[in-house]
Amino acid sequence: MSKASGSGQGTAKLDDTVWDCVIPYVKEPQDRATVSLVCKQWHKIDSLTRKHVTIALCYAATPDQLSRRFPNLESLKLKGQPRASMFNLIPCDWGGYAKPWIEEIVKSFKKMKALHLRRMIVKDSDLELIASTAIGKDLEVLKLDKCYGFSTNGLSHICRSLRSLRTLDMEESTIIENGGEWLHQLALNNTVLETLNFYMTDLVEIKSEDLELIAKNCASLVVVKITDFDIADLVGFFRNAAALEEFCGGSFSKPPEAGEGDQNERLERYAAVAFPRRLCCLGLTYLARPEIPIVFPFATRLKKLDLLYALLDTEGHCLLLERCPNLEMLQSRDVIGDRGLGVVAQICKKLKRLRIEHGDDMEDVEGVITHRGLISLSQGCLELEYLAINVSDITNASLECVGAHLKKLYSFRLILIEKQETIANFPLDNGVRSLLMGCNKLTGLTLYLQPGALTDVGLSYIGKYSPKVRWMLLGFVGESDNGILEFSRDLPSLRKLELRGCCFSEGALGDAILRLPSLRCLWAQGYTESGADWDKVHEKRPKWITEFIPATQVVVPNENGEDVFIENKAQILAYYSLADQRTDFPSTVVPFIPKKCKACEKTVYPVKLLSADGVDYHKSCFKCSHCKGTLKLSNYLSMEGVLYCKPHFEQLFKETGSLSKNFQTRMPSLACNIFLPLNLNLFYNVQTRSPSTAASMFSGTQDKCAACDKTDYPLEKVKPEMLDHLLCSVYVICEVEASNWASGKSIFGGQNP
Repeated sequence: MSKASGSGQGTAKLDDTVWDCVIPYVKEPQDRATVSLVCKQWHKIDSLTRKHVTIALCYAATPDQLSRRFPNLESLKLKGQPRASMFNLIPCDWGGYAKPWIEEIVKSFKKMKALHLRRMIVKDSDLELIASTAIGKDLEVLKLDKCYGFSTNGLSHICRSLRSLRTLDMEESTIIENGGEWLHQLALNNTVLETLNFYMTDLVEIKSEDLELIAKNCASLVVVKITDFDIADLVGFFRNAAALEEFCGGSFSKPPEAGEGDQNERLERYAAVAFPRRLCCLGLTYLARPEIPIVFPFATRLKKLDLLYALLDTEGHCLLLERCPNLEMLQSRDVIGDRGLGVVAQICKKLKRLRIEHGDDMEDVEGVITHRGLISLSQGCLELEYLAINVSDITNASLECVGAHLKKLYSFRLILIEKQETIANFPLDNGVRSLLMGCNKLTGLTLYLQPGALTDVGLSYIGKYSPKVRWMLLGFVGESDNGILEFSRDLPSLRKLELRGCCFSEGALGDAILRLPSLRCLWAQGYTESGADWDKVHEKRPKWITEFIPATQVVVPNENGEDVFIENKAQILAYYSLADQRTDFPSTVVPFIPKKCKACEKTVYPVKLLSADGVDYHKSCFKCSHCKGTLKLSNYLSMEGVLYCKPHFEQLFKETGSLSKNFQTRMPSLACNIFLPLNLNLFYNVQTRSPSTAASMFSGTQDKCAACDKTDYPLEKVKPEMLDHLLCSVYVICEVEASNWASGKSIFGGQNP
């Protein structure tokens, strides 16, 4: 007793130590997952103490699986549609419905404080359910990021009922506007709001009075990102938002046409605008060169600047950025040009994140970024950790420069704009190798290039020198299947792979899935359809789901506003899932459904597959239903889908006098003197696979049919010999049980021959 007791006490003491001294300090999800694999008790501790979970694809698990595994969750981030949906590459009805998740959340997670839905279909009824249940009282963070399907009616329920809400974030969501009552309800019912974000939405029915009331009631308001709203009408809001640190959206009036006013008149319009003293993050819409002086007074304290939707040319960017030495985050378009990047490299030494998008509507002659701008940036901004940049040309030397100087980079995204038909410095294999060898902290990599920019050799370099990369997007890379196969030899950490302009075959993609040990999601567009054996993939990766999206044509407006047809090439989406195949896929999605064994109803893979008469079985399940002996295609008999060996099939008939499926079953006695023509498929549905040739079925025979006295060929015989000739046979019931056949009595009144 003492020994067992001591052992139990030691285990309990160890568990307490783990609970108090280990688990609280393990923050990263991957580390928590590793800890949970140590033993069952640690698994249970992780289950009870996990507070946050991120699910990268909503079909990777089911809501009830989540609630059983982590019953005490307080924060959940859930992603729906693949990232390609942001570029209209995925059908809008693909899926990603929030309803089943929200129903489970309100039922099982009473302590939920933060809910983040990304690229999901959210309905007004879903928001109303959140607002009307217990979690609505304690929910502090609600993010609907790039979601659609709901309206301001649903938001009204949220703003009226969630009085503890500190963050309401709906950036880039598609929201149906049915009035501005939602914002008024938020102003009346919330006093603790810290973040309000409806940036890049279509909400226009906004009143400055409601924004001002929110600023008055919520003393802790630090982030506000809104839609287009004239800055001149926000004077009262800025005056009351004393704690505001980040403001994005708003707008300056669009620049007047020639002769409609000079710069002084425009400055006078905004002279009364005074930004809060704590403001250090700014993003203004329609900011043009005449309004730049409005920003000058606090430009030196700016840490984050968003110029994606500003109307600045290259010179305007330079004028503003020269006064922002403390910038840590900058977003702009390629109109900034090489000259603008030179200013950034010289002035913004603290810059950590830089994102440069392509702007089609700007025609500044200088507004392009080349390899020269990338070199200047690499040499000047040594603190960069995140770099996403669109360039019009690129060289191996510029990529080598990135690898030589940006040692802190963890995410690199390079998009090559199709402005030049050919680039003399192709291929970029050596430059990519130097970049990856130098930036050895990379966890995210995007290379969206042009055909010929990266060969199969370059792909092999990516596989070899990207040990920490977990997410990767490659566009128009490689030359053949050999490239993706060499690429997938290494990459131990890669979890998500996206391929656009894919030149690889289905078979090569399937092999890549099998070679990448950590891969959880693959999306490929434009692959070569080769009829790959996906059964092999699912045999070795039984928890993977594969979906195909056939090629389609979509209508999009061109530069002149005219509708043109663009072909969306065929796509494959394959992902790891703890759940079964989803059932809500639309007609635009074709799921791969693995074959099922009829006997055990489990998945059967090619190595173990045996097909008989179009029915699939495991080889081990292909057995006689009576003796359970293993059958072969050459010696089995089946009746109505039930398998028999030949001896027991004959025994079945002799014992019952019928073709009943069960032994010792007698046919009912029927009083009837009607002769019924025999239908072989109904009366004697038998398939036999005894070895024979076509010739033997039509060879001569001396057997005669007892009814018509004509030659009885083997193909026309009925077995066992109850009736002699298929076409002449009749089934007579004359108040005699059919089982009498087995006793030797003929149904024709005489003795059986």
